[in-house]
Amino acid sequence: MSVNRPLNRVLIGISGGIAAYKVCEVVSTLAKQGIEVRVILTKSAAEFVTPLTFATLSRQPAYTDADFWQPSNGRPLHIELAEWADLIVLAPVSANTLAKIAYGIADNLLTNTLLAANCPVLFAPAMNTTMWLQPSVQENWRKVQTFANYKAIAPTDGILACDAVGVGRMAEPEIILEYIASFLFTKGDQDLKGKQILVNAGGTREYIDPVRFIGNPATGKQGIAIAKAALHRGASVTLIFAGDSSLLNADMQMRTICVRTAKEMHAAMNLGFATADIAIAAAAVGDVRSQLRSNSKLPKAELPLKLELEYIPDIVADLASRKRPEQILVGFAAQTGTESEAIAAAQDKLHRKGLDAITVNLVNSEQTGFGTDTNQATFIKANGDMLSTPLCSKLELAHRLFDFL
Repeated sequence: MSVNRPLNRVLIGISGGIAAYKVCEVVSTLAKQGIEVRVILTKSAAEFVTPLTFATLSRQPAYTDADFWQPSNGRPLHIELAEWADLIVLAPVSANTLAKIAYGIADNLLTNTLLAANCPVLFAPAMNTTMWLQPSVQENWRKVQTFANYKAIAPTDGILACDAVGVGRMAEPEIILEYIASFLFTKGDQDLKGKQILVNAGGTREYIDPVRFIGNPATGKQGIAIAKAALHRGASVTLIFAGDSSLLNADMQMRTICVRTAKEMHAAMNLGFATADIAIAAAAVGDVRSQLRSNSKLPKAELPLKLELEYIPDIVADLASRKRPEQILVGFAAQTGTESEAIAAAQDKLHRKGLDAITVNLVNSEQTGFGTDTNQATFIKANGDMLSTPLCSKLELAHRLFDFL
């Protein structure tokens, strides 16, 4: 495999389970993104979704055990597929296939291909809760996660196909697609394994009364993307979030603390910062709050036409004053104006607050403003190192930030 070739070859292995239908969306989305996708189905998987379905969605042949002994380009098919793939995604993984992976059993095309592969492997189990909780299954689950090139996407709680409620649902296609995007960018590198990453995200609200507040339009999408990128790179992540909880995936494997006000954000950041290796302050925290704070809704006639304001203590500056030498503290600067003006303002903030690095982006743009799915930024270190990114997804920008750090 050429190291200069962009990684865009994804081999998807499907074992028997009703969750196989969800993989149709994964395959279709990848193909529409221009990623090369090939699919292997076990005999049981083909009972749930036909190979023709996946062949149509991927614009490539879908392989079954019937193809096992048919050579590809004069070579064994499982060797050809293993060497072709940049990434293998196993979804859903049944209890049977999980056991085979754990013990190196190769009795079909899929498991033989896995043994012949050196690329990263993402695997997403799905099964009945009672099956999932069996000691033997849990032992296999833990064992496979110790394999160097394997990364688990844990099952979640919910209503299962058997009408039981509990753990066992395969991760949703959206989550699997995010992991795939990350692994194609990082080549599966788990360079943050063992690290504690603290991220804040969203926009705080400073309430005048229970229904009125001073706030900002930040959604927290970029901060959430940073937390996900850290998770995908092997870190233990704590996300302090101020915003619409519908933006949070129910199956994100991280500690999430939801807050509303700057005071609540400050308290949560203080607790997390003590053990953080890297803290990234991506939230848009309010600068001022009203001195008037009513516990009940004020009638319109009683609302003051002029609000007396007070400054909110600066969270990131406070963290910087207590930062240990080995910690990395990163700030964000959402700016308007020209790029040069934004960089100058960010550099001032970087040094004035004692940060290790800062990310500056222009929010007066339709593609990089609040609430967008894309972003473009410039990263600046305290030592003067600087890097500007292209316009990209917020998840890719998050990975570029970690690469820069």
